[in-house]
Amino acid sequence: MKKLVFIDATMRAESRTRRIAAPLVSELGKRYDIETISLDGAGFPAVGSRILHDRDCGIVPEEYAAMSRRIAAADRIVIAAPFWDMSFPSALKVFFENISLFHITFDSDDTRCYGLCKCSKVLYITTRGMNIHTGDPLEQATPYIRALSSLWGLGELYVVSAENMDYSSPEEIEGKIAAAVSEGMEICRTF
Repeated sequence: MKKLVFIDATMRAESRTRRIAAPLVSELGKRYDIETISLDGAGFPAVGSRILHDRDCGIVPEEYAAMSRRIAAADRIVIAAPFWDMSFPSALKVFFENISLFHITFDSDDTRCYGLCKCSKVLYITTRGMNIHTGDPLEQATPYIRALSSLWGLGELYVVSAENMDYSSPEEIEGKIAAAVSEGMEICRTF
């Protein structure tokens, strides 16, 4: 069975993003072996001078290298992360920095970097409290994931989002979640 890595960067038990992601990941579980990486409380360190020095000396914690290899080997990746501070939670960025490893997720021929990942499709699931759409200059999560996909050699990026959630009635929120799940299920058919 093909492998899907689900990166869960939802932090709240009542996460609206998780409510959209759960049925989609369940549906994809019918066709993929799913590995879930939950970032809530994962405690990845910020990449600073000590970690960079270690990397320059060829020292990378084996658990991070192993996780990076699993990401590189995945056929599909699903990311669930709410819209925080115009992007996504810092835990997701720190996770990416720790597993974005030379000779595993990307390489270089001394003139350019190129990706080593085999994933051909990425699904990014998010909810935004404000009325900011994917592609709006104020929304910086999707451009970052698209750029990282380029570095790692990941394939097509699909985005499922529900917007203006903080300024909607409970009934409207439920409708937006249902619409996002429906949109996501359509993507799942060929994902």
